[in-house]
Amino acid sequence: MRAFGLTITREKAAQGQLSPPSGRGGWWPIIREAFTGAWQQNVEVKLDCVLSFHAVFACQSLIASDIAKLRVKLVAQDANGIWSEVKNPAYSPVLRKPNGFQNRIQFFESWVLSKLQSGNTYVLKQRVGRSVSKKLYVLDPGRVKPLVAPDGSVFYELKTDHLSELPTEVVVPASEIIHDRFNCFFHPLVGLSPVFANGLAATQGLSIQNNSARFFGNNSQPGGILTAPGAISDETAGRLKSSWEENFSGKNVGRVAVLGDGLKYEAMAVKAVDAQLIEQLKWTAEVVCSTYHVPPYKIGIGQAPVAITNVQALNIEYYSQCLQVLIESIEVCLDEGLGTGDTLGTEFDVDNLLRMDSVTQMEVLDAGKNLMTPDEARAKIGLGPVTGGNAVYRQQQDFSLAALAKRDATDNPFATTKPAADPAPANDNADEQAQQARAVVALFEKDLREALNA
Repeated sequence: MRAFGLTITREKAAQGQLSPPSGRGGWWPIIREAFTGAWQQNVEVKLDCVLSFHAVFACQSLIASDIAKLRVKLVAQDANGIWSEVKNPAYSPVLRKPNGFQNRIQFFESWVLSKLQSGNTYVLKQRVGRSVSKKLYVLDPGRVKPLVAPDGSVFYELKTDHLSELPTEVVVPASEIIHDRFNCFFHPLVGLSPVFANGLAATQGLSIQNNSARFFGNNSQPGGILTAPGAISDETAGRLKSSWEENFSGKNVGRVAVLGDGLKYEAMAVKAVDAQLIEQLKWTAEVVCSTYHVPPYKIGIGQAPVAITNVQALNIEYYSQCLQVLIESIEVCLDEGLGTGDTLGTEFDVDNLLRMDSVTQMEVLDAGKNLMTPDEARAKIGLGPVTGGNAVYRQQQDFSLAALAKRDATDNPFATTKPAADPAPANDNADEQAQQARAVVALFEKDLREALNA
């Protein structure tokens, strides 16, 4: 068959030569065992339930939205090795609008959420000819299966997906799929979701919330004991229990009960250690945060570090331990999938993510004025160029290293001996001055002789 400009064959698949990767980290059912024997003990970790736990939802939505809001730039490398943003008709349109029903923010949200929930993101490329990709589709990971041929070639089995323009089930080569994966514990083609590690904690947190909802739904009243002075039959005990729950529990708590035949109701008190639901719920949320590498304060669990008051420092911590590997992985996958080559590539603009407070930003720009032009500094804060702003300025008394080296080579300021003084300049009137001196001496001698003769 022919799809996306390519002729797709299923000959190998029909001959049974393609096989899926083996390993327990592959395609799990919707119900997963958190530990061996959990199914027999009625301990179920359901993916849809885990995603409803507030910490899991908050971590996934935070990471996906923070990455999706970053603008993707097409950059080119010049002769000096400097990367700068460019536009190219072969790549810029698909980066700006990946497909017909998603903008770039929605597209990258789907990309990251698929990776966080299943450990894998499969992106189908729709080409123009055999090179340029005009559309990108994030596929449902549950409808994609990697296949490996005996020679090691990788293929992907894709189920029918009309939204992604897949009218029938096909097997496509790896060149038509961008496969982003992480936590490949069991097989290099099978990623593993953090839900594998936090599913039990999330299930525990949901159980705590459900029990708390039932407790407060009963007007925060625990159960109690009905006692009789003598023995009663099981039938009578059951009838009294049903009558009491129907008339004096739930919304009927607080109604007046009239007891006879010596019946007495004693309420059971809740122990303080059993009531520490907040601490236990916080612990389960912290476990979830640790598996996503998200600082707990980012989703409202606890307080931000007191010792760090700089907003940028907090964002750098979050970026380095959580977002950086996801961002750079997407960049590498896009470069390889789009075939940008060695001198073109994609890059997320992380300046908005790591933006400083206004005072610190101005101080940094002022301190860097000897390294960047005024126009470059103005561009950092969204201002346009000005006349004379495309040159780097330094103070007049500053000298280049080359000029200082040349000075030191001829006159070392750290030398221990002083150079010899230059001879006095020659005087062109020396002879005339000598004659005048001799005349003065002769006149003095004449006056002296006359004084002695007198």
